[in-house]
Amino acid sequence: MKFGIDRLIEDASLRRPLKGERVALLAHPASLTRGLEHSLDALAKLPEIKLSAAFGPQHGLRGDKQDNMIESPDFNDPVHGIPVFSLYGTVRKPTPAMMESFDVLLVDLQDVGTRVYTFITTLRYVLEAAAQHKKGVWVLDRPNPIGRPIEGTRLRSGWESFVGAGPLPMRHGLTMGELARWFKQTLRLDVELEVITMDAFPPLGWPLGERVWVNPSPNAPTLGMARCYPGTVMLEGTTLSEGRGTTRPLELFGAPDLPVGDLVQRMRTLSSQWLQGCRLRECWFEPTFHKHVGKLCAGLQIHAEEPVYGHEAFRPWRLMALAFKALRALRSDYPLWRNFDYEYERGRLAIDLINGGPQLREWVDNPSAGAADLEAIAGADEAAWRAERAAILLYPS
Repeated sequence: MKFGIDRLIEDASLRRPLKGERVALLAHPASLTRGLEHSLDALAKLPEIKLSAAFGPQHGLRGDKQDNMIESPDFNDPVHGIPVFSLYGTVRKPTPAMMESFDVLLVDLQDVGTRVYTFITTLRYVLEAAAQHKKGVWVLDRPNPIGRPIEGTRLRSGWESFVGAGPLPMRHGLTMGELARWFKQTLRLDVELEVITMDAFPPLGWPLGERVWVNPSPNAPTLGMARCYPGTVMLEGTTLSEGRGTTRPLELFGAPDLPVGDLVQRMRTLSSQWLQGCRLRECWFEPTFHKHVGKLCAGLQIHAEEPVYGHEAFRPWRLMALAFKALRALRSDYPLWRNFDYEYERGRLAIDLINGGPQLREWVDNPSAGAADLEAIAGADEAAWRAERAAILLYPS
């Protein structure tokens, strides 16, 4: 299977419009060709491509920062002799000086299919800047590794942030190329946008057996993590460990005082259908950094890999919502919601920023609200998004 970068490199006719233009690349560690060469290095070998700059999103162009909310500096690339600008440092939106460094920006970012993954917001920001400065943007498309399924409430007006670029559901089912088309349409951007498409859309999202998985960010080590992430990302807004500081981050969760056995039992009682498509396994882990560092945590690992994975049945956002609800039912006074500055936002709870509004938290904290109540809210949002996104799809659904 060929991704956008592979087609651009192999087909000289696709590159022809770039001849004579100053070209920049926005990329990260998973921006690799089929042969596992970094896109920056592969593009530098093409005589008609004049690389003038590069950009790195959160965690950096080459992957220099491990944890969240750790900024990356600008630097000069020692191999290619071009400036590398950080879009997760002193600025998150490209400055006029940065925009003057190129004529066309190539965007080659592997996404994981979840609204809060910050590469989506970075894509919006560069499209807006390109429209303002009359620059071209080409998205070299890659798979959405978790495929077309839709899940979760949509971001509400007024809740935009660096983890909420627009009124998307938590699991949006779009590729980066399709997201770029949606931003151009919904924001009414006058920008020259090209999408170098893939030659196919994998049925399960990721082309299993054809392409290796490479971390798009340090704590995205497996395809299983990407599948769990629309749910487990919510753990960042709680006092529960999301497994950072272990070898399976964002596939497991826990805390030293978590009543795991009772939790699973209560989850099944509240809504057993939200547990389908995966397997939960009780486990113990001791984080080496981040929450509960050095403490033995009782937890659960969410197994969302073959042979227990069900692509259409697995609903990670509902699963984690159910875990929070069960914990609140077992221990009404559990200090679940973590209050701290999250992704440059102050004064609003991280769990609400992650969900694009307070609906999820209010449902968890309301003892009279049941699974059907959350289903009604999320189901309406999911249906509306399914209808809206149909017009911008580039591949069969």
